[in-house]
Amino acid sequence: MSAPRTPVTVRVPAKVNVQLAVGAARPDGFHDLANVFLAVSLFDEVTATPADTLTVTCEGPDADKVPLDRTNLAARAAEILATRAGIEPAVHLHIAKNIPVAGGMAGGSADGAAALLACDTLWGLNTPLAELLDICAELGSDVPFSLVGGAALGTGRGELLTPVGAGTFHWVFAVADGGLSTPAVFREFDRLAEAAGTEIPEPQASPALLAALASGDADALAAVLANDLQPAALSLRPQLARTLAAGVDGGALAALVSGSGPTTAFLCRDAESAEKVAAALSASGTCRATRIASSPAPGATVLPS
Repeated sequence: MSAPRTPVTVRVPAKVNVQLAVGAARPDGFHDLANVFLAVSLFDEVTATPADTLTVTCEGPDADKVPLDRTNLAARAAEILATRAGIEPAVHLHIAKNIPVAGGMAGGSADGAAALLACDTLWGLNTPLAELLDICAELGSDVPFSLVGGAALGTGRGELLTPVGAGTFHWVFAVADGGLSTPAVFREFDRLAEAAGTEIPEPQASPALLAALASGDADALAAVLANDLQPAALSLRPQLARTLAAGVDGGALAALVSGSGPTTAFLCRDAESAEKVAAALSASGTCRATRIASSPAPGATVLPS
């Protein structure tokens, strides 16, 4: 088992949920999901370098909002992998942040997956993919998908993945001021469901959505995008409705809150349309920044040194 002496950098994508069907709260507090993930071409990079002790640094937009202690999923990934291997997590992890922080695009989960692959490569462990995915699931519901990327249906609490077909799609993401806590959004989902007094059905992937995703037909996909957490996110951040409307008025085929929010996602017909939608959103004053991306994107990838 020989480990490289040079730093290892892993690039990892953000995600958008083109369908997020949420079931009732389970006894463990989680919710069963039918979560259709799509990796998009916004990336963080995590570099693992040999060090005397485990440390984390971060640069990029909103880097000041990223925890640098052992609560960071990148640090936890290194700790869990080292414990399983019977070694010390002697590594410095540097996160080059490009995915919105606390924005519903799995930025923290992406960093956990990237750190896991970077440390596994740095330490020469050659851990089987199945074991890496097991560690990812221990870290969080979105982390396994960050490792594999592409397009997948996540069931259970989102960690049980089945790859699905996906054509190329073009997106604009509107970054909001401040973040939204995922647990808070799920609590609001539960509160709204209880207030409505309706029974929450078992979450199921939409056959029409999976067919539209595989065909690469943007119009067909626009008609079936769905996020059961969107009403909860809008309840906590009503101003997001203005952002959604501004993107549609600017030419997007469809708009939805990305995951638990507050980032909003806009499906566009092509790359040219995405540029126009981004410009309209920027001019609307309803968001802090816009980002253009395409999908699907590869999962966590070791970059050439």
